[in-house]
Amino acid sequence: MRRLLRSALLSTVALTTSNAYTATTVTMSATGDVAPPTPKHTLYDMPVSNNGARCRLILYKKNIPSSEVSIVPPSALGGLKSPEYLALNPQGKMPLLAVSETSGSGGGGIAALPESDTICRYLTSNYRDVGPSFLPDDPRSNLIARLHDVYVAPVQGCLYKPAGYPFGIHRMRKDAVAELRKQLGIIDGAIEEGGETDGLYLCGREVSLADATLFPTMVFVKYMLPKFDVPENEALPPKIGAWFDAVKEGDPDFARVYDEVHGALEQWDANGRWDTIWMAGVRDAAPETIFDKIVAGDIPASIVRDEKDLLAFEDINPASPAHVLVIPKDRAGLSSLRESNPEHIEILGKLLVAAGEIARDESLGFGDGARIVINDGKDGGQEVPHLHVHVLGGRELTWPPG
Repeated sequence: MRRLLRSALLSTVALTTSNAYTATTVTMSATGDVAPPTPKHTLYDMPVSNNGARCRLILYKKNIPSSEVSIVPPSALGGLKSPEYLALNPQGKMPLLAVSETSGSGGGGIAALPESDTICRYLTSNYRDVGPSFLPDDPRSNLIARLHDVYVAPVQGCLYKPAGYPFGIHRMRKDAVAELRKQLGIIDGAIEEGGETDGLYLCGREVSLADATLFPTMVFVKYMLPKFDVPENEALPPKIGAWFDAVKEGDPDFARVYDEVHGALEQWDANGRWDTIWMAGVRDAAPETIFDKIVAGDIPASIVRDEKDLLAFEDINPASPAHVLVIPKDRAGLSSLRESNPEHIEILGKLLVAAGEIARDESLGFGDGARIVINDGKDGGQEVPHLHVHVLGGRELTWPPG
């Protein structure tokens, strides 16, 4: 089966005569058929992939020709979700390095290698005698690459993915953006701990896996964070920002990757990628309400619960002996429940969990159960255009309500 997959893979690759990064010399057979050379390896990748870009940086810095490693888009195999691609990488993600059976390259019998860090380490090992090693005698190289992969990569999607995706452990985009900036600050501190260097790269004069790993993602961050109301000059922390600008200007291979990734992001922009993304193309422009003033402390209230994302307080016009309102501190477009979308899944869950816990609190006057209500719009009896959950109890309530 593996031989068949490799055969099909190489047959598909042979149809690709050029791509965004390399040009493949095409020769003609005696019958006039196109007969391109078969590469030893094939990297499935696209210019917009920051993870794939770290692999491309290694190829560029080592000056590895397309006869060794050809770069083609996943569409050469029918796309990321095609059976042919999934047979090589069941995760359906890029980059993916297909290893030729006849390359003699120490692939260990593996048909394909997914995951950018694995690919990079394979390339640095397989082509150890070509160009820079990317493995300086400096622990910061592995440390920075590891910090990026464990803490930055899982949340970077908050900058460009549509609603409904989790961002690492975060469901709320604003939390993921804050986490991303926090982790960049931690990496900045790791750079600082090494002291000043007299070279262009993160570990001094020798380029490392840390440079290849961090640089493409910083192209993302520098381009995207300002869309989320972060000043452009604050998108990157100081040490990272200085290194990023220096290596982009001082190393033509990094400049090449910058142009590839940045150009793809500009195309995303032209296609309206951020038009519907909360905090970037979509914001809460509705006027403040009395609830915003209560959250700010400008208007007093009998507070029942005060948490990071929500506030609960007693209704000043109670409709039952126990009547508490639970609101999101940040309205985030939730002027009513009808305005909710997948961006609000986590906060809506938190509101209902808090309401249930409050309904069990006998000290607030609740007894055997409560009515938990969200009024929506004029017909639903909503008075304040800031979503709020009513928790009513302390007596037996009848149905239907008035």
